[in-house]
Amino acid sequence: MTTALVPAIQNAPLSAGNLEAYIRQIHGIPVLSAEEERELALRLEKQNDLAAAQKLIMANLRFVVKIARGYTGYGLPLSDLIQEGNIGLMKAVKRFSVSHEVRLISYAVHWIKSEIHEFVLRNWRIVKVATTKPQRKLFFKLRSSKNRLGWFSPQEVNEVAETLGVKPETVLEMEARLNGNDVTFDPPANDDDEHHFSPAAYLSDQSADPSHLLEYDDSRTQELGLMADSLKTLDERSQEIIKRRWLNEDEDKATLHELADEYQVSAERIRQIEKNALNKMRVALEA
Repeated sequence: MTTALVPAIQNAPLSAGNLEAYIRQIHGIPVLSAEEERELALRLEKQNDLAAAQKLIMANLRFVVKIARGYTGYGLPLSDLIQEGNIGLMKAVKRFSVSHEVRLISYAVHWIKSEIHEFVLRNWRIVKVATTKPQRKLFFKLRSSKNRLGWFSPQEVNEVAETLGVKPETVLEMEARLNGNDVTFDPPANDDDEHHFSPAAYLSDQSADPSHLLEYDDSRTQELGLMADSLKTLDERSQEIIKRRWLNEDEDKATLHELADEYQVSAERIRQIEKNALNKMRVALEA
């Protein structure tokens, strides 16, 4: 449905090429009442009414702009941030149901911010500074905090680490990444060697070493075997949740809300099942 809605939005009377005009026009679109929003959501849910979906999206574009403005400190164009946020809004509308018993924008905030986060991480630097979920939380936490505080004190490092559930060393590592300067991997030959560091001159490729490859394959095989054994200790539902949340390819991984809809429980309940299953697997792996 998301791709089908894109042309509908593009053909709407919005001057997307002129950001100021675009923002003025979307603020002229009336905000839906709770009853109007519920009626449109029911039409979309029961009849797959794309016109209803378009109205839901158009009425909430102003909120995407407000959220996107909070990410302008990363040096990326506001128009690009808004565009990514709009994609998140469309994904949220696709998954929204009146059974959630919340307003659409409250449900959509997660999807809007998620798309903007991914865009920032892809484009803020050529080399990714954050790859894991804790690192991504740290990235946005440290960027916003450092604008106010500069370098962290030991107390502030410990507070951030406790809040996000990571080690202080991880906070310090991410802080160093954020403050490190990008360098040219292989500078031109006429650069002065005394003043230009060239990583290419010092890095060697160890990936083709047969002994390293054999050691890696053996270790990987053993880890996969232990993982499979620990997965068998779970009940069928927990196994399915872990597989779809962690073991599928990135583009096929299920969200908490998707699984919640499928199992007819809350997203928080799915998160609890996932947490308990991971703890049980960890115990099995350490046994």
